[in-house]
Amino acid sequence: MRGWLLAAMSILAACTGGTPEAQLRQQFDEMQAAVEAGRPGDFLDGVSPAFTGGDGMDRAALHNLLRARALTNTRIGATTGPLNVTVDGDNAEVAFDLLLTAGSGGLLPDQAGTYRVVTAWRQEDGEWRVHHARWERGR
Repeated sequence: MRGWLLAAMSILAACTGGTPEAQLRQQFDEMQAAVEAGRPGDFLDGVSPAFTGGDGMDRAALHNLLRARALTNTRIGATTGPLNVTVDGDNAEVAFDLLLTAGSGGLLPDQAGTYRVVTAWRQEDGEWRVHHARWERGR
């Protein structure tokens, strides 16, 4: 009986995505895919209702920005460098370099920009969500 209990607990742990870092990376990947697919609502599933960002941006402003970009560009690319993930209990930080590209679907992007992004995450209802982000345009 004890062996079955341990096996069941192992399966449940595997289903929840493993370590907090693995869960963060999975959530990050899903959010990146949502941006590239032009699904801002799916991206916002990983954003806290209490989100704050640069220049006083809140969750609604972030949603409007993503929707506008999705409507005006046929293709949006979000290429990240290696993720630097630091977990401290129910809080985490994910820092990365980001190359954003946007275009009308041609061979080359119409717009491109690089950024250094630092995001603060926390556990909310058992899910990792971004509650703060700051970014600086690359040179």
